[in-house]
Formats: sequence, structure tokens, C-alpha cells
Amino acid sequence: MKKILVVDDQENLRQLLQLVLGSGEREIYEAESGERAIEIAHTAEPDLIILDLVMPGGMDGLAALEILKADPQTRRCPVLVLTAWDQLEERERALESGAMEFMAKPFDLRALQQKVSQLLA
Repeated sequence: MKKILVVDDQENLRQLLQLVLGSGEREIYEAESGERAIEIAHTAEPDLIILDLVMPGGMDGLAALEILKADPQTRRCPVLVLTAWDQLEERERALESGAMEFMAKPFDLRALQQKVSQLLA
């Protein structure tokens, strides 16, 4: 069973992705902050992380991404950044920090499903 960690401070988005991406062959974990994402990534060992960049608290998504990619336990896990920050600079920083894909909100559900399937293949 493939495991996906969805990291976003908006509960309604996490629930939407749970419905859209969850199935009999996928288990969805949820985190509302960068700190919680790192904790869950260590225990659940996901096959994919979907990560928002803009989150309240001490650690935004970019800082969490950098920590995840520097850690030997989580560095090989692909990360898809899904964020409202759709500016070239943020896209470049996310990809340079180790994200494999970048999608802007609002997003097309089919395109997201396709990218998720590709990253899990």
C-alpha cells in the first residue's frame, strides 16, 4: 500500500485530497504544519509528500522541505509542492530545495491525480 503525507494548514484541502487520492491502495496521512510533517514522515515513511509552502507557525513548507531533503531517512521521498505561492522565485526555490513537482492553487484535480500517479510509479 502506497502512503501519501498531505501537509497543509487548511483542513478542508486535506480532506479533499483524502477523498480524491485515497483509495484501497493508498493510505493518506495528514499534517497541519511543517513540524508535524517531519514527525509523521519519520514514523510513517511515506512514498510521497504533498507540501504547502505557506503555513502558520515557526516552520513554513520550504523550511520543512529543506529538512526533509537533508535527512537520510526522508531524502529519497518525492515531494510535490502544492501552494498558492505561484511565483517563479518560489517555484525555483522549491525545486532547488528538492521538490520533484510544483503545482499552484487553485489546481486541476485530474492533473494532480496524474502527477501523484507518476510520482508513485
